Amino acid sequence: MRLVSFVAALAAVTACAAHSPADKPVPADANTAAPAASAAAGIVKPALGTFGVDLSAGNPAVKPGDDFFAYANGRWYDGFAIPADKSSFGAFDRLDELSKERVRGIIEVAAAAHAPAGTPEQQIGDYYAAFMDEAAIEANGLTPARADLERIAAAHSHADIARLFGEPGFASLFDVQLPADFKNPDRYAVFISEATLGLPDRDYYLKDDPQLKQLRAKYVAYIEQMLTLGGMAQAQAPAKAHAIMAFETAAAKVQWPIEKRRDMQAIYNPRTKQQLLEYAPGFPWQVFLEPQQLGARQDLVLAELTAMRDLAAVFQRTPLPTLRDFLTFQYLNSHAAYLPKRFDAARFDFYGKTMRGQPQQRERWKRGVDAVDDALGEAVGRVYVTKYFPPESKAKMQELVGDLRAALSERIDALDWMTPATKTRAHEKLAAFTPKIGYPDKWKDYSALVIRRDDLLGNVRRAAEWQWNYEIARLDKPVDRAEWQMNPQEINAYYNPSNNEIVFPAAILQPPFFDPNADAAVNFGAIGAVIGHEIGHGFDDQGRKFGPDGAMQDWWTPKDAEVFTVRTARLIKEFSGFEALPGLKVNGANTVGENIGDLGGLNMAHEAYLISLKGQKAPVIDGLSGDQRFFLAYAQVWRSKYREGALRELVMSDVHSPDYFRVNGPLPNIDAWYSAFGVQPGDKMYIAPAERVRIW
Repeated sequence: MRLVSFVAALAAVTACAAHSPADKPVPADANTAAPAASAAAGIVKPALGTFGVDLSAGNPAVKPGDDFFAYANGRWYDGFAIPADKSSFGAFDRLDELSKERVRGIIEVAAAAHAPAGTPEQQIGDYYAAFMDEAAIEANGLTPARADLERIAAAHSHADIARLFGEPGFASLFDVQLPADFKNPDRYAVFISEATLGLPDRDYYLKDDPQLKQLRAKYVAYIEQMLTLGGMAQAQAPAKAHAIMAFETAAAKVQWPIEKRRDMQAIYNPRTKQQLLEYAPGFPWQVFLEPQQLGARQDLVLAELTAMRDLAAVFQRTPLPTLRDFLTFQYLNSHAAYLPKRFDAARFDFYGKTMRGQPQQRERWKRGVDAVDDALGEAVGRVYVTKYFPPESKAKMQELVGDLRAALSERIDALDWMTPATKTRAHEKLAAFTPKIGYPDKWKDYSALVIRRDDLLGNVRRAAEWQWNYEIARLDKPVDRAEWQMNPQEINAYYNPSNNEIVFPAAILQPPFFDPNADAAVNFGAIGAVIGHEIGHGFDDQGRKFGPDGAMQDWWTPKDAEVFTVRTARLIKEFSGFEALPGLKVNGANTVGENIGDLGGLNMAHEAYLISLKGQKAPVIDGLSGDQRFFLAYAQVWRSKYREGALRELVMSDVHSPDYFRVNGPLPNIDAWYSAFGVQPGDKMYIAPAERVRIW
């Protein structure tokens, strides 16, 4: 929902006075509504406010039709200071903090137990203890990394560099992943794609914005600093840093733009190994694949096709010393968190302070929790769900998912732009959806992973190797459709088109997203819209390319596909007009999948809410109608605040729109929002009915 890796792309949350009655619009159903519910009537109080929304957060001086985000969140936004250890903060971050506190408790109990070797408790506890032992890390210096750095220094040919590119722990121009095959989702495929470089996206290297020019200069200084910390002579470091930057810039020039990389058809290019060797001869592919246990593999899938060829050529013409220096810098850069403080502090100073504007680094224990989650996430999650995820939450979520599916089914039937043939196929896909809620039915077995309390860097390397071996071992077996791509303790959700599944980890199922004691309108507007968003990904501009069984196939009539494209283009145009920072607008083509998800999710959730009323009028609570509570709940889910650098990074390198536009973008396309808040022509967010984007 918020984060998308390549695999996920394959697969795609103060007490103040409440508003007075004069602050709120007159509810549309005020004359006939039932009396407001109250805690005094025997209802358990929700976590937020009297019915599940924090009314003190909104700014009643703002007209809902001028800026709904500010109307719902303005007083919070104006008075909230982003914590010093954050580059942004919102509802997701608040829950993430809670999840980390809980996981910390689980880990520290394990660390104190000194359990037998190979047990989950020993692995979790010793990994964390090794990360937290700063005295040992300082005393060891670069000794744990010495063997890897010496291997880089000993690379005497481009083939030697390519072999290192293929080993866990070393940087590369290419990523290899093993997801389900787009066209045959019952088998795994070997996907080769372009790798992320030292800056978040290619445009960081190529755009002429003054801020980016300054950042590039500071990145070169950071490269120089890391090389010097790693032992390079100070006189040599500046020239080598500039050569590394030139190499990465040359690579960025031939990489694909972010909006093109999310085109599922464009990044699916099956090739034999021989065809790859002939198409991109500048890179030693065989040597690269061998350490990944893929040397005998003949069938491959290339993602960014021309980038494979052109990156190979960049590699071929780059002098060997520059490639060694690139690997040395990127090794120190990517492992800085596990090295002495001078490396860790230098990395934070660039990526945290300089790039994202974050004043302070997060406390070490929080970073330790993340490190354990990355390496042993399901071992932690297994304990987490027994302590913090009640069975009734899963049952309620299953019920809500059923409500959202029923709502979309009715909306498909009512579409005036889709032909019966495509509607039939859409119903087939919806019926085949698999919801996964809370945690996996089958847990990963980490028992073969060796974790030592006195070997942090070794733990990191062995965990990466364990994960790769886990994936390689299943390569020629049927796809494991029971597997999860997120840990239960993660605040997130996702849709995987190859499995045609929506997945909701346990930790997100808490206020403000989900509260069993909140008003129904609130849960439909919050977690209901999130559920609808993920379902909507199955029918967005890329998800719609996959059929009920998860195979990429064209199940649309040409006419329907054309109409869909026209409507989608209008949404792209709308979001492309939003300016996140002076001179920096949202990339509507890149964010369109998420924007379709938000718009469709809201429509589904609202429809499901109306169905749940069974023809009865919604009660008025605190002077607010059901529809008003629904839309306020949605807006508060996306309550957030960014530092400038973090916002720039989001716009330039993420498929999601900034949260402000996730509120003010879709709402003007929903008729019920207008009637709920009396939005009229002349209001800043008003869109004429004929111009509103209507897709699902």
